[in-house]
Amino acid sequence: MAVLIITFFVIGLSFGSFLNCLVYRLANKKTILGRSYCPHCKHQLSWQENIPVFSFIFLKGRCRHCHKKISWQYPIGELIMGILFILPLREFLSPGVFLFSPFFILNVLTEWTLYFGLIFIFIFDLKYMLVSDKVVIPVIVLIFVLKLITFSLNHQEFLPQFFHLSLAILLGVLFFALQYLITRGKGIGLGDLRIGALAGVIFGQWQMLCLAIILSYLIGSLVCLGLIAVKQKKFKSYVPLGPFLVVGIFITYFFGEMIINWYF
Repeated sequence: MAVLIITFFVIGLSFGSFLNCLVYRLANKKTILGRSYCPHCKHQLSWQENIPVFSFIFLKGRCRHCHKKISWQYPIGELIMGILFILPLREFLSPGVFLFSPFFILNVLTEWTLYFGLIFIFIFDLKYMLVSDKVVIPVIVLIFVLKLITFSLNHQEFLPQFFHLSLAILLGVLFFALQYLITRGKGIGLGDLRIGALAGVIFGQWQMLCLAIILSYLIGSLVCLGLIAVKQKKFKSYVPLGPFLVVGIFITYFFGEMIINWYF
């Protein structure tokens, strides 16, 4: 178990490093190919300067060449991904789960995909107030396919499961589409429709989807009121909805059933 935890953590750190690189390059319309470089002086990083978290500590948070500060987004994003990538191992606490069985592998791939997609949305939307289709749509499709494969291996009928997942995606999209039409695009952006589709494919049922949305709006309202109270924002200020949706989805994903059972 210790070896697995370390292995999954290191894989998560690596994907976190790639995620940070992806955020920067997509936002600046750069190719995702090629080695990493300093965003300030464009100096190509050596392997010693490109080790997740440890390079940030070793370099004391500054580029070795231009000495400009390295954003805390990089080590924090890497650490969060490293921790999240360990979480699928909690399945070992369930009876009948075997290491590297098809169900375990599919579950790991599904969780890793949704973690990557959600953290990407959080960072990208928070920084640029945009939702990138180049990441979100592939994440939705991949989770959809992985879930259908899991259902098939579990001898569940394909068409009903396909219908339920598709309906959940549609509900997620329609909820935000209606808001977009009612507010004429002033309340939310089209990118939030994609997040609605992602929430739909993650949960696959309307109860969990509704809970995620309710929690997102509740948390968002409280945070915005707090920012207004300390005069960091005004009532007419624009605030990205994506990060709050991500938080609501995460809370629902881990504690949704507990919350629903407690409430009802």
